[in-house]
Amino acid sequence: MRIPFACMLLLLLSAAVLAQVPNDRYREFINQHINKQMSADRCDHVIQTRHITKPDSNECKETNTFILSTTNLIVNICVDAGERRGRMTTSNFPFSIIVCELNNQGARRPRCQYSGKRLTRRITIECENGLPVHYAGDIVHFEN
Repeated sequence: MRIPFACMLLLLLSAAVLAQVPNDRYREFINQHINKQMSADRCDHVIQTRHITKPDSNECKETNTFILSTTNLIVNICVDAGERRGRMTTSNFPFSIIVCELNNQGARRPRCQYSGKRLTRRITIECENGLPVHYAGDIVHFEN
């Protein structure tokens, strides 16, 4: 059985495009949610410089959460350091996070003004092909 060259080329290109989608979502996740050096008083600056807005819009996001960690530790949640529930995975251990909440509702970039607070929470993320692609929320963690 022989596959014509054009069909083989089309299959290879399709696979390459599909492989890029999770990587693009992963890069966007890193930009929007991972910042090891983040502090509660830097929400305005970091959100502005990283161009974080509502999807496909210039409107300010109501809330954005930054995880104070390395990308490797977050990827490990997808691999073996999390509890999977459907499409979501919750970390086995808590992370320090900064939650930035919009002060001026309805504002548009670059006039977004945020208040930040530092918390310690287990985090829930969506993983695709072993990579985090969406921050779904956080869970209060109580020590035993």
